[in-house]
Amino acid sequence: MKTKPSALKIAVIDNSIEPEIYRPVEHWAAFLPPGWSAFRAPEGVLPSWKEGFTHVILTGSEASILEPEAWVEREVDFVREAEHLGLAILGSCYGHQLLASALAGPATVGACREPEIGWIPIASRVDSGIFGPRGGEKYAFSLHFDEVRGLPERFLVLAGTDICPVQAFTLKGRPVWGYQIHPEIDPEQGKALLRAQAERNGRGGGTLYHKALDQPARDSRLIEPIMAEFLRPF
Repeated sequence: MKTKPSALKIAVIDNSIEPEIYRPVEHWAAFLPPGWSAFRAPEGVLPSWKEGFTHVILTGSEASILEPEAWVEREVDFVREAEHLGLAILGSCYGHQLLASALAGPATVGACREPEIGWIPIASRVDSGIFGPRGGEKYAFSLHFDEVRGLPERFLVLAGTDICPVQAFTLKGRPVWGYQIHPEIDPEQGKALLRAQAERNGRGGGTLYHKALDQPARDSRLIEPIMAEFLRPF
């Protein structure tokens, strides 16, 4: 599939469970050109192929990929068809895990040995236009309890951490990318989300979120090269 900037049509698949607290569509909207639409996957709403979308973003979620409900299975089928049709796909956090599960099987996702919450350093595993030269580090916001692991050879791991070796991947030769981080969440949005989760005693307990709030909010603005790569003609 060849796309031109004027022909871009982006579908944002909103996987949030409580969108009044976690607002992924709002976060992503700041970086999208006109012509995008959002769809609430937990409510069973996904794009129609007749609508002619060229790009798909799979957002994060408060759900666990290890406990999939019926709506997740429908989204997995949608992602497989989107990849088969040659659409550009970008998955972030839960969307990154769902993308791996859909294209490489559920054995490629599992629980982290410890959660990564706050602003973390991510090491480049290859020379990359997004993460920089191999061995270099960039910072981004993270909030995850599950991870991607053991990807087959047709995937290339772009970046990782000691806790989570697969922080980013691409499907070789295809416009498909997964990012465990939340590059779309800026420091103020990240602090607001952490405070909300701490107040609600969210997954893992409030202490984890208070600890993350005590960290420096270091953000390398990876969203800019990530979106440039995702939206370029292919």
